Amino acid sequence: EVQLQASGGGLVQTGGSLRLSCAASGFSFDDYAIGWFREAPGKEREAVVCYSTWDDNTYTADSVEGRFTISVDNAKNMHYLQMNALKPEDTAVYYCAAQLMDRGSWFVGPNYWPFRGQGTQVTVSS
Repeated sequence: EVQLQASGGGLVQTGGSLRLSCAASGFSFDDYAIGWFREAPGKEREAVVCYSTWDDNTYTADSVEGRFTISVDNAKNMHYLQMNALKPEDTAVYYCAAQLMDRGSWFVGPNYWPFRGQGTQVTVSS
């Protein structure tokens, strides 16, 4: 069974940093793309950073380019979202998710990620 659990959220001031963690089980990063999404009140769910170890391909949303990065620890079945230079508009519930790849292909749109863990709240104060 594919399971994911995000943690590491909290309250931080503008310009601060947080690292979110995602504990994954029941699947291999070799077969699944992984990603981070966020959902803020009144806004649609947004793909933040997504990554595949299969082709070492990364998608990063324009809104976080240069500030957010994803990393993977295969040995621990963990992946992380490092968030720097946080802004109030980054405030949201953040989720980690997984998508079974089809011969190495995967898609960014939120509807393509059927496996999603409980979110963690990130609040950036101004």
